[in-house]
Amino acid sequence: MKYPITGVILAGGNNTRLPGKNKALIKVGDEPIIYKIYNIYKDLFDEIIIVTNEPALFIEIGLFTVTDIFNVRSSLTGIHSGLFYSSNKNVFFSACDTPFLKKFLVETILEKIENNIDVVIPETSAGREPLCAVYSKNCLKPIEMQLLKNDFKIQNFFKNLRIKKINEDIIKKVDPEMLSFLNINTQDDLERALQILPKTI
Repeated sequence: MKYPITGVILAGGNNTRLPGKNKALIKVGDEPIIYKIYNIYKDLFDEIIIVTNEPALFIEIGLFTVTDIFNVRSSLTGIHSGLFYSSNKNVFFSACDTPFLKKFLVETILEKIENNIDVVIPETSAGREPLCAVYSKNCLKPIEMQLLKNDFKIQNFFKNLRIKKINEDIIKKVDPEMLSFLNINTQDDLERALQILPKTI
């Protein structure tokens, strides 16, 4: 089932701990991480956007790429750009470095969307997961106001918004080990992901 929702992959953040590598193109298994995410997105969303400051790297995929409107590399500027360019009211965001994102978890998040809700976001004992969440176009102006103050912290943005949280019990029903939230930030993370990979196939 395809939803009238835009799926955005954020592929333009700073990469200081894996220098020389674009995390979206790191292979975990036989294909780059971004291909794994795209294969989930293409079944769920009627529009897919990649937010990146290196659009030439993704020409081969043939997807709609955009760059940050605010010339600062951060997740919040990526969310702002994804919302700005989306043709749908609601937008699902994922980081580009999550090799074990589960389709069933994404669907669970999408099914919780309501007209009077601004953000649908998983929340675990470790906190909120802002890069595996749905944001509505209503968030665009508050994000813009925050960015104009040079405040790039996602957590500060949630104040005064209508948020629907998805608790850990619900998450574990579709992703028992919560691997959807595993990011590849360091070489150690990559090695861990390669160790986990055989268990997920």
